[in-house]
Formats: sequence, structure tokens, C-alpha cells
Amino acid sequence: MSLRKPAKEQPEKFEFMADSLATAKEIVSKYPEGKQQSAVMALLYIAQKQNDNWIPLAAMKYIGKFLDMPYIKVYEVATFYTMYNLSPVGKHFIQVCTTTPCMIRGAYKLVEACKEKISENESELSIDKSCSWMEVECLGACVNAPMMQINDDYYEDLDKEKTLKILDEILDGKTPKPGSYRGRVNNEPENNRKTLLDLKNA
Repeated sequence: MSLRKPAKEQPEKFEFMADSLATAKEIVSKYPEGKQQSAVMALLYIAQKQNDNWIPLAAMKYIGKFLDMPYIKVYEVATFYTMYNLSPVGKHFIQVCTTTPCMIRGAYKLVEACKEKISENESELSIDKSCSWMEVECLGACVNAPMMQINDDYYEDLDKEKTLKILDEILDGKTPKPGSYRGRVNNEPENNRKTLLDLKNA
């Protein structure tokens, strides 16, 4: 589960920066007059991306005014969906899938790597406050298990050694290349395709 309690330490103010504001206005414009509140989930996600992967209470109040809806309704949405983080998770938020397909393929070795490199405990910021990790349920990439999600990117076909290297890059301020770490294209078989060979983009 994501962190469901708002952080104790909260910024006093929040407002969309220019890029976020333009995106928010574009999204709201797609809704009929009087139905702008339907954009609340998209705007919460924009706020989260702008604010290093978490949503402060000030952002919820700002979005409430932006959409002309009660603050409590924004709060209800933010606290209901686990895609929203209510406390700091760091610039790099690592989610390790430990559901059955990933678990039987070695997901807990990835958890060991996170404990060694980031923090012994889930949802606890690293020493430099740059990242945190947590176990999650199925991320929908079972065929490429074990895998983890870092912010918006998937890292698949992992083992402990590869995970440690990825985490080292993150801690060094780099952005590791997402995708398969066994050289597969998407989720093709290990030894290349065996079917639909006449279809170039299959």
C-alpha cells in the first residue's frame, strides 16, 4: 500500500509551475462546462510529478480552488487511490512487485537489494533523501518477472546483481535505461521470436 497518512511536515504553499499549469488548463478544457471537477485525478497526478512524487495538503487545497470544488473532495480522492503518495518518497520512487509470478522468479532478491542500497525499511527515505522503496501488488509485467517500477518506468527481467547496479546509478544521480535486463524486446521469448516471423512489427 502507498502511504495513506499525510506527512507531518507540510509546505505552506503550492502552485503549479508554468508547464504544469499549461498542462492542467489543457486537461480541464476537455471537459464540458460544469464538469471540470472530473479532472481532479489528472491534476493530482500533475501535482505529484511536480513535487518530487508526493502530494502535500497545500496542493490539494490549490487543486480544489482550481476546479471550484471542496477541498475535502480532493482529499478523499487523494487518500483513496494508492497511486498518490501523501508523504515524501524521494525523487526516485522504487516499487518492487512481489506478487506470485515475480515472487517465484526471485522478487525478494530485489527487495534485498533495496534494503542494502536504500533503506532497511519500506517507505523510508534513503540517507540522502533522494529515493525510497516499497513492495506492491501486480504491476502487470508478469511475463518479464521479476521487475520493479521506478517513477514511470519499468525495469524487467532482473536479478539482485542487476538491481544493485540500477540502484547505484540512481544514487549517483543517473537515470538507468528502462526495459528488459536480459536483452529481450518487449516480452518476446528468450531466444527470439518463433512465430509470426513474416510480420515485421508483430
